[in-house]
Amino acid sequence: MKYWAPVIAWMLSIFIGSGDMMSAEHTSRFLIPFLLWLKPDISVETLALIQFCTRKAAHLTEYAILALLLCRAIFRGTNRKWTMPTLYMTAWIACVLAAIGDEFRQSFVESRGASPWDVMIDSAGAIFGLLISWSLARRRPRKM
Repeated sequence: MKYWAPVIAWMLSIFIGSGDMMSAEHTSRFLIPFLLWLKPDISVETLALIQFCTRKAAHLTEYAILALLLCRAIFRGTNRKWTMPTLYMTAWIACVLAAIGDEFRQSFVESRGASPWDVMIDSAGAIFGLLISWSLARRRPRKM
């Protein structure tokens, strides 16, 4: 359970964040004033671009973290001997399925919308997380 609890907690945070609470309308309430405080003469177009990029970076980051947590849980929390390609492919597929489910859920939230582009960004984030995991695994000393 100690390996799977962080995965469940992170997926719950993704689920909560994909509701109305973290919609563009709500995140702009703190991001836009902060950006205007930093640069009062910033254009509306630049504000919109920064908000868009920030929101997509959040997608990428949250699924990179999910992939890292899934790799750890699958590798440490199961009794199977996983090959690295199988481990990473399993974690990536789980992340993509979570992203599809998340976007499907967003299709029912009035202030949100489902987007296949977001699923692609989420799956790219998962790949990024898996590359980090692979890089860290390569640096670990091997047991003899």
